[in-house]
Amino acid sequence: MSTTTLDVAAVRARFSALDRRLAFFDGPGGTQCPDEVIDAIARYLREDNANVGAPYETSQRTVALVDLAHEKAAQFLGCSAGEVAFGQSMTAMNFLLTRAFARTLRPGDEIAHTALDHDANVSPWLEIAHDMDITVRVVGLTEDLELDYADLESKLSDRTRVVAFPVAANSVGTAPDVRRVVQLAHDAGALAWADAVHYAPHGRIDVTAWDVDVLVCSPYKFFGPHMGMAFGKEELLASWRPYKVRPAADFPVGHRYELGTSQHELLAGLVAAVDYVDSLGWDAILAHERALGETFLAGVPETVELYGIRSMEGRVPTFCFNVPGHSPEEVARALAERDLAVWHGDYYAIETMRHLGLEEGAVRAGIVHYNTEDEVYRLLDALAELS
Repeated sequence: MSTTTLDVAAVRARFSALDRRLAFFDGPGGTQCPDEVIDAIARYLREDNANVGAPYETSQRTVALVDLAHEKAAQFLGCSAGEVAFGQSMTAMNFLLTRAFARTLRPGDEIAHTALDHDANVSPWLEIAHDMDITVRVVGLTEDLELDYADLESKLSDRTRVVAFPVAANSVGTAPDVRRVVQLAHDAGALAWADAVHYAPHGRIDVTAWDVDVLVCSPYKFFGPHMGMAFGKEELLASWRPYKVRPAADFPVGHRYELGTSQHELLAGLVAAVDYVDSLGWDAILAHERALGETFLAGVPETVELYGIRSMEGRVPTFCFNVPGHSPEEVARALAERDLAVWHGDYYAIETMRHLGLEEGAVRAGIVHYNTEDEVYRLLDALAELS
């Protein structure tokens, strides 16, 4: 679809979960599922539930579903179906992939990650450093919480093997310049290792155009089920020795990184989630989210301490803030009493909170396309009452 106008009422009608007073600003922690995703999962369990590899009907339909899921994921990511792998979660996938990659590391090698990263793209590298003689470096941030590209460049050398970074920060919403990060990584001879978990509901992913080497994300952040999804360049995945059982397929190469039987019912939900996003079109989603984000930024009370970029340029509509005189937990509880769902704490953005000096973390409100202008005004009114 190419329309730039989103019929939010029609969108919300596709979600039974939204038929309530509670306004969901918790998308960064997991989005709601449209009914078609829920129905696809239930339909698979009712009609097709089987393992792969047998000659009977339901097994053959499951094989077809597995193939279709890889094709739909490839469509969503902008790659070939063989470069896609599924797993329990993004975190599980990232530990598995980083462990396979670690077999290529040598003493003295270095890894760089950013202070914007979710810990799922930090701790895997820290654990490798714990086991091996390598160095992990943290790339700093600017005053308005953009990635400090000069600091990134200064921390790269001929020893750098990976630059790990988020396509969008799950904490403060910053969306780094992907192509710039990739170019700096590749100029240093390093891999560009992207975490697109938080970006996935907010914009089109195109791993081919971006030229990232590895990208991980989670369908439950883009209106699908709880599972993990990863991309790796074919030649890269083929070059590593994966941790897997011997009978597991070696080709396509993405299958090397899928441990055991897939969650077939969740693959059915993934297919439906990709089709759902495609039915709306990114132009309409982005225009609606941008308008709501601008409404929030224009109306947030001056007494609220907002962290990060103060416009919708270079960011997604995820907002991190504190209300002076109240702890983040107190604010989150007060908003919950007003039927407004937000998060509080560090949301696994440990380095970001350290950078901000926030021991208790902050409140996080995330907007996605099924939110309404009325919900944003309700949130702003509630913050004004608390300020």
